[in-house]
Order: sequence, then structure tokens, then C-alpha cells
Amino acid sequence: MECTVRWTGANGTQSGMGFVAETGSGHVLAMDGAPDDTRPDMGGRNLAPRPMETVLAGTGGCTAYDVVLILKRGRHDVRGCSVKLVADRAEADPKVFTAIRMHFAVTGRGVPAAAVERAIALSHEKYCSASIMLGKTAQITTSFEVVEVT
Repeated sequence: MECTVRWTGANGTQSGMGFVAETGSGHVLAMDGAPDDTRPDMGGRNLAPRPMETVLAGTGGCTAYDVVLILKRGRHDVRGCSVKLVADRAEADPKVFTAIRMHFAVTGRGVPAAAVERAIALSHEKYCSASIMLGKTAQITTSFEVVEVT
């Protein structure tokens, strides 16, 4: 796996804290910092997610991917899956995640709660590299709901 991250402020302006990541799979992801009113040359312009937001989003994508795949392999009629992540960060540098709360909403027909619970556990214990990595610094807790569709 590879990725190249390029500072967009290097386009001659030498300002801002925007970055563009080009992934090995050929996709592009923009990132930016928060504006800094006291030092405009040091802050971002709020044009894209913060780098740590992309880490959190990637973790959500990783675990949701696992949950859907596990449920589908179990031949459950899953129609949708979302996960809301709320994270706390350390006060001092490095401002690592210290707690992450994940709430899954799985939509489907006749999907047993036990199957969803098992899929989430398997993701966090065995398959999701991102959440397992973040679990080294953050306490990760999960909750879920199953939404029945007709």
C-alpha cells in the first residue's frame, strides 16, 4: 500500500495548510487545517477534512465494511449500514485519540441482533486493522441498533 501527500500551499503562495493525498489505488483525498486567526500563514482555510478526521472516517469505513461483509456472508438480508463515530483526543501533543464511541445502525429484513453484535465484535477483534491499531491508544466502545425494513 502506498500514498503520496502533497502540500497545496507549495503552489507559489507558500500559505495555507491544505494537502492532497494520492493513493496507490489512484484516488485523491483533500485535507486541510483549521483557520488560525492569530497566524493566518500557519492555519488552514477549512476547505477539507482535517487529517485526524480522515483517520476517524477511515476507521469507520473499515469497520462498517467488515460488518456488512460478515452479515452478507452469513446470508443475512442487510440493506444498509452506518456507523457514527465520536472521538476524544488527548489535551497535549501528540493529541492521539483516547476514546472512540461507535454506534452502528444496520438496516435489513430479519437480521438478528446477535448476528450484528457478532459481526461488530469480529471486526474489532480480528479484521479491522484501523480500529485494532487505534485501540492501542483509545478505549473503543460500540453500540448498535437493528432497523427492520419491509
